[in-house]
Amino acid sequence: MKILFLGDSITDAGRDRSDDTSLGNGYVSLLTEKLRPLYEDRQFTILNRGVSGDRVFDIAARLEKDCLSEKADAVVLFVGVNDVWHKYTEGTQFDAQAFAECYGSVAEKIKNSGAKLIVCEPFLLDVPDKKRMRREMDTVIKAVKDAADKYADAYIAFDEIFAGVSEASGVAAYSADGIHPTHRAARLIADNIIKKLRPFIA
Repeated sequence: MKILFLGDSITDAGRDRSDDTSLGNGYVSLLTEKLRPLYEDRQFTILNRGVSGDRVFDIAARLEKDCLSEKADAVVLFVGVNDVWHKYTEGTQFDAQAFAECYGSVAEKIKNSGAKLIVCEPFLLDVPDKKRMRREMDTVIKAVKDAADKYADAYIAFDEIFAGVSEASGVAAYSADGIHPTHRAARLIADNIIKKLRPFIA
């Protein structure tokens, strides 16, 4: 079974982009370590195609080369926070309608390729300097949910999940900057994705 992960720095996690088999040091690597012992009789090809800094428009531009041409059995799509964050860090425009249309197009093309599509909700933890991003993040999350309703085989509400767990353990346990996951958060991401992959593996 071939599983491909498509996203931004959360997925990239420092992978060696000159090595197609590099998984990085984030949730993709952790998921792989957990998955293979669970299914010793199955062979997996795990591909990390995350690129740090990517917005959904970047994903769309490289979709054929980095995703569709691989003919994966399952694709995990995890993108959206940079579409808002880059407005504040790089001055790029955030257009909610353009985001929704582009995300929907990406999801539709992945679904039409025959792959099972798992959509991961982008998340933003409650840290002081990111509070100004919340309104636009909610717009992004709504667009992601709407696309998932139409095209995804599974959806993981990570913004909701992290809001819940951080109330009990504190935000710092899961992210220092509200965006990039700690090791503990990466494990949580990996565990939730495995739960959604299980029906497709079985």
